[in-house]
Amino acid sequence: MRADIRRWMPLFAVLLAMVVASACTEFGAAPVAPAPGSPTRAQLEQLLATVRVIAERPHPGGYDRGCKVGAGCVFGQPWTDDYDGPGGHDGCDTRNNVLAEQLTGVTFRPGTRHCVVTGGSLNDPYTGKPIPFRKADAGDIQIDHVYSLAAAWDMGAVHWPLERRVRFANDIEVNLLATEGSTNQSKGDSTPSEWLPPARTGHCYYAGKYLTVAVRYDLPVTAADNAALNDVARACP
Repeated sequence: MRADIRRWMPLFAVLLAMVVASACTEFGAAPVAPAPGSPTRAQLEQLLATVRVIAERPHPGGYDRGCKVGAGCVFGQPWTDDYDGPGGHDGCDTRNNVLAEQLTGVTFRPGTRHCVVTGGSLNDPYTGKPIPFRKADAGDIQIDHVYSLAAAWDMGAVHWPLERRVRFANDIEVNLLATEGSTNQSKGDSTPSEWLPPARTGHCYYAGKYLTVAVRYDLPVTAADNAALNDVARACP
């Protein structure tokens, strides 16, 4: 009897592996450890219970980020220091403030009063990769508006006064995130139903950031975004 059991054990192991693999395919991949700073499932559920939900993204028109002569400049000059909010009026532009805060091993250009970042390393929560930063290759790391400016415009910022829009565009506390340049480009003005970070470890982090911005600025999410964010929340520890 024992000999028979030993004979069948390899087959049992194969069958068990097949069952586990099938379950992962049906119910989603195995859990992964979220990026540092990610919210818990309970925290995401609290944000989801607070955020406004609308059927779909409106398109009021009139969005013009450009600030050249004749352009709309609807969110003010990019990376301006002239705004009331964290990092505003400190003598450093917003992009350099974000780099200085989110990179490690930061170096600065001499004579800029610790303003112009020339080097450092980013632990990118979107890709899960460490990315070196050099001023000579500044485009390798870009600054993402987690809740994009175009989406914010469509979802309500079109009705805000310019001062509030400028603060939103430069909010280093919740809405700006340094990330790999190509990842930022692929995200564009997408919302959570259309885009999630390429690394699964960044999903809970991104969901928390997106919802925090939405709640703080009373911006809604679409029904599709709400469903996508609930899916993310269910996989967070």
